[in-house]
Amino acid sequence: MNSSEIIDRGSFDQNNNYFILSEYLGHHKEENKLVLRLVEGRIILEFLSSDIVRVVMAKRDNQVDLSNTPAVIKHDLSYNNFTIEDKAEKLEVRTDSLKIVINKTKFFLSFYDLEGNLIHQDYSEHSLGWSGDEVRAWKELGPNERFYGLGEKTGYLDKRGRKYTMWNTDTFNPHVPSTDPLYQSIPFLIGFSQGRNYGIYFDNSYKTHFDLGLNSEKYYSFWSEGGKLDYYFINGTGIKDIIKNYTDLTGRMPLPPKWSLGYHQSRYSYHPEEEVKEIAKQFRRKDIPCDVIHLDIHYMDEYKVFTWDEQKFPQPKHMLNDLAEDGFKVVTIIDPGVKKDPRYNLYQEGIKGDYFCKYLDGEYYIGKVWPGECLLPDFTKAEVRRWWGDKHQLLLDKGVKGIWNDMNEPAIFNGSSTMDIEVVHDNDGDLGTHRRFHNLYGLLEGQATYEGLKRYKPNERPFVLTRAGFSGIQRYSAVWTGDNRSFWIHLEMAIPMLMNMGLSGISFCGTDVGGFSDNSDGELLTRWTQLGMFMPFFRNHCAINNINQEPWAFGEDYEKIIRKYIKLRYRFLLHLYNLFYESYQSGLPVMRPLILEYPDDEQTYNLSDQFMVGDSILVAPVYQPDRSERMVYLPEGEWYDFWTGNSYDGGKNIIAKAPLETMPIFIKAGSILPLAPSMNYVGEEQIEELELNVYLSTDVREDNYRLYEDDGISFAYQQGKYNVRDFSYLYEGGKLEFRIYNLIENYQLDYSNYLIRFKNLSLEPNMVMIDGIKSDDWEYNNGDLKINVGINVSKIEIR
Repeated sequence: MNSSEIIDRGSFDQNNNYFILSEYLGHHKEENKLVLRLVEGRIILEFLSSDIVRVVMAKRDNQVDLSNTPAVIKHDLSYNNFTIEDKAEKLEVRTDSLKIVINKTKFFLSFYDLEGNLIHQDYSEHSLGWSGDEVRAWKELGPNERFYGLGEKTGYLDKRGRKYTMWNTDTFNPHVPSTDPLYQSIPFLIGFSQGRNYGIYFDNSYKTHFDLGLNSEKYYSFWSEGGKLDYYFINGTGIKDIIKNYTDLTGRMPLPPKWSLGYHQSRYSYHPEEEVKEIAKQFRRKDIPCDVIHLDIHYMDEYKVFTWDEQKFPQPKHMLNDLAEDGFKVVTIIDPGVKKDPRYNLYQEGIKGDYFCKYLDGEYYIGKVWPGECLLPDFTKAEVRRWWGDKHQLLLDKGVKGIWNDMNEPAIFNGSSTMDIEVVHDNDGDLGTHRRFHNLYGLLEGQATYEGLKRYKPNERPFVLTRAGFSGIQRYSAVWTGDNRSFWIHLEMAIPMLMNMGLSGISFCGTDVGGFSDNSDGELLTRWTQLGMFMPFFRNHCAINNINQEPWAFGEDYEKIIRKYIKLRYRFLLHLYNLFYESYQSGLPVMRPLILEYPDDEQTYNLSDQFMVGDSILVAPVYQPDRSERMVYLPEGEWYDFWTGNSYDGGKNIIAKAPLETMPIFIKAGSILPLAPSMNYVGEEQIEELELNVYLSTDVREDNYRLYEDDGISFAYQQGKYNVRDFSYLYEGGKLEFRIYNLIENYQLDYSNYLIRFKNLSLEPNMVMIDGIKSDDWEYNNGDLKINVGINVSKIEIR
């Protein structure tokens, strides 16, 4: 036998024997594919672009399967402009940005840039192999290599030295840094060391594992308990390019309705109807902004989905209309379990249509969930997804504005916490067991929900929230991190978890503010609300047996501070929405680790307790009790304290004052930041004036800010109905020139004026010129210059 047989001590089963693809026999080219023949199988390198190479392995004489999971949507990517040079001991393949070396003597792949610098390579001793159903890849582990991504995982930002499992799991026990797996499976990894960046997306929906150097200092590995070895090597000049390329494969989030960026209030559960109305009244009475109220499972009749409890909610349409008149949108929870009840229309339809999951012998799978015995829809069938999506009309007709998908791992009240893995899914004729489709269940339910809402309300952007998902879930849903606890450690753990989710393509993410289970307190809720103010998804949610944790629950002192930060969320909403547009276009996250913006700064490589909002705002939440200050690392450049305006030089740590009413926020010098007036809810009032804050510095000669705006609710932006304006300045020699360029004008603005605040101006102006005409309509006070101008102005000169 010419293959190697090894015992790999890094495996999750230390006695597992692997057959290793080793000896090279030959190759040939087929369009955008390079087919490699080896003694123990074949490998196909499929070139999707000059930076993206797919690697697929076939065992022995098996056909190479080039099908994808539903995560991959860019099936039409193809790159044929690669060359192959056959040398004695190796093949060299060149694209416009990569050189790939294939070792013939003992097969392994090495990826270089065109200057000959090694980016990444397989482990030379054994690179690809299998044992029974299991398939595995081994990769060389660089001495300074770090790992990011993998979606919803506990622990610090850098994932090196840990092992992770991809198997969507309802984990109610308190989450600790070692808790794994959780609700989401995102098998996308970013490898990083200075000058070397790459991504690995493992397109396999079975239970998969990543050992990132836990069992070896020489290699890391990833493997699956079924399916095929199929991964994408993703090159890029930096982490941002890698995220763009990954989300080009798996899709990017569409723009959400702008109201969904506002504050959400939830509880398991608000009921009956009078309590929901009272919660809404309290928000307006107390002058605390809120856009959304969530209804958990108690709004239903015996927990049956798409129903209402007639005793607790006798007039849901009337209630929702009343709430809408006061600016509230209502999001209702939906679980996939359908109660086994012959009197229940949904159950009847599912049985008649053959829509439920079952075993190979035709027996339906029955699992116990909240309603008792339940059947679960087989979302792998297009017919079922359409049926399920259309059922949401029953809620939308009452006035529901969004859907919250829970228990969709799927979660079952049994020993395994999920569906029997021997259940067979139809998959439109391509049958497979639940082992194959478990991790895809939440993704496919999200697709069914999103598409159903869009079909019924084609002029309104759907809002869908999910607990479970797989790569590509960003196309359909926002994601929250499930059943966290009211512990300070959970507040701390949220920061790196959300940052890695953002690096994994999931921009619209958040945690339950205040903690879902156990009891919060005033200080913890205040600090968590401060973090939540900058989380992309901002929702306060807690469990049924906990004490209340609405913003006013712990007394006026805490309420006052919480109100301040929720109002500030609405002040920042224009900027946040702008970042959501950037995510829609490029896949880049809203909430970013500092390494994304400062990849040359070693201090950022595992900085897990502070983050950037876009590229200009640095946020350092307080995540421990009884703290009135905290250490903050400021990267290179000059930074301004958002609260005091004080200036700090970067490249070092500072001690920031952080009494309970203050979360440290810093603005990068040179930045332009739009702020909106605070409102009770998005769209409550017409914005009459756009405020632009320009954070000047003598060290920054020029900068710009590109602002995107649309109607915030429809899909008209996809037909080009939006505005893009560029604000830029040149500041040198004590002179300042500020320009406004209307790049795209296809949407009618609400406001007609700009209020421009130039901060930290070195000298009081002698003259202000507006489009070449001298103006006296300005105010200067201690370094800050305030100017009001109309939106048709294109140039301001300050001398």
